[in-house]
Amino acid sequence: MASELILLEMKVSPFAPRVKIALREKGLEFEAREEDLLNKSSLLLEMNPVRKQIPVLIHNGKPICDSFTIVQYIDEVWNHKSPLLPSDPFERARARFWADYIDKKIYPIAKKLWIAPEGESMEAAKKELLESFKTLETELGEQPYFGGKSFGAFDISLITYHCYFHAFERLGNFSMVKECPKLVEWGERCMEKESVSKSLCDPIAIYEEALETRRILGV
Repeated sequence: MASELILLEMKVSPFAPRVKIALREKGLEFEAREEDLLNKSSLLLEMNPVRKQIPVLIHNGKPICDSFTIVQYIDEVWNHKSPLLPSDPFERARARFWADYIDKKIYPIAKKLWIAPEGESMEAAKKELLESFKTLETELGEQPYFGGKSFGAFDISLITYHCYFHAFERLGNFSMVKECPKLVEWGERCMEKESVSKSLCDPIAIYEEALETRRILGV
C-alpha cells in the first residue's frame, strides 16, 4: 500500500522547502497544501497543536513536525535510496550540530536584516549575517558539499537560504559572490539538482515579501 504524504507549507519559508527536497531526493510523491499563518487551518492546529507552525508532514494520518526532524524521519523510513544523513555516528552528529547552528544563528540574523532600518542597525545585522556565512564557508572548505562528495542533510538545511541571497544583497547592499564566493559556488552546484531547483522559493518573490513586510512595519 502506497504511503499518503501531505505537506503543510508556506510559500515564503526556508523550512518547508527542506522537506520537499528530502521527499524529492527519495523519489516520493506528496501533496503540498499552503497555509496562511494569519488564518491557520483546522488541520494545521490539529496536526501541530503545540507550535502551530509549518512545516508539518502528515504520513498516513500521523504528523511529524520541525523541518530537520522531518528530514531525518524521511531518511529513516525510506532508507532504500539517496541517504541524507551519514552512516558514521560522528558525521551524523556533525550534520545535526550544523543544522542546529543554521536554525539558531542564520534564521534569527536574517530576520534582523529583514526588518532593520537603514543605518547602524542594518550594518550590524549585515556584519553578523556575513560572519555566520563565512563560518559556514570555512566548514565547507574545498569539498563540493558539506557532507563531502555527497549532497545530504547538512546541505539541505542551508540551501533553502540560497533563494534569500538576492533579498539579503538588496537589503544589505552587498554582494554574496564577493563576500562568500565558495558558498555561492556550492549553492549553484546544489541548484543543479532537480530536487533543489523545484523546491526553492522564487528569489524575487522573497525580496518583494521583504519589502512588503518593511512597508507594513514602517521601516
